[in-house]
Amino acid sequence: MARTLPIQKTTLLKKEEVKKDWYLINAEGQTLGRLATRIALVLMGKNKPNWTPHVDCGNFVVVINADKIKLTGKKWDQKVYYRHSGYPGGIKEFTARQLQQRNPEKLIQLAVKRMLPKTILGRKALKRLKIYAGSEHPHSAQKPIELNF
Repeated sequence: MARTLPIQKTTLLKKEEVKKDWYLINAEGQTLGRLATRIALVLMGKNKPNWTPHVDCGNFVVVINADKIKLTGKKWDQKVYYRHSGYPGGIKEFTARQLQQRNPEKLIQLAVKRMLPKTILGRKALKRLKIYAGSEHPHSAQKPIELNF
């Protein structure tokens, strides 16, 4: 007599079924790269059990205390960021320390942007990332859930 095995079906979400949550992350004392990987996973929605690759399942992420991030080793002075104006000779370079002093939110944004997929879903996910240098943020009405790493 043949024994029948239960069939397990994979559930795929539709974009109407996705529930987007708000998460709050305190970046104080966190290492930049390790924090950016965790933020990228939450933005893509890979922390949910019903993640679907072709659907935007991601969440909103609010990062506070971006000015208190830390880098290991000598990266404050050796890590270089580039920007080009589009004109000949228009390349500018900044160290991580210079970028931190000028725009502390940009360090986290660039790290997360480079960890997201280079597709439409990745660009949509980056728009859901809100970064603030201080501990105050205007998203308290959304009641973000605090994530601790």
